[in-house]
Amino acid sequence: MIEIEICMGSSCFARGNREALEILEDHLAQHPEIEAHLSGRLCLEECACGPHVIVDGVRYDLVAPEGVLDILDARVKT
Repeated sequence: MIEIEICMGSSCFARGNREALEILEDHLAQHPEIEAHLSGRLCLEECACGPHVIVDGVRYDLVAPEGVLDILDARVKT
């Protein structure tokens, strides 16, 4: 099971994580074979290097919405 956390703090949300969340939700709905748990989390207090996405405990900084699938795909292939 892949654990995906997406920062929903106001800065990350405004800087792209709103779109990133939608992209991830749509992708996971279209690919039920990917076993993943997607959750939001409160601010990581590292706003200068956000938006943040955490996948299996690894934090990714400055994630553009279109980059979330690259991160997920890299994790699925390992």
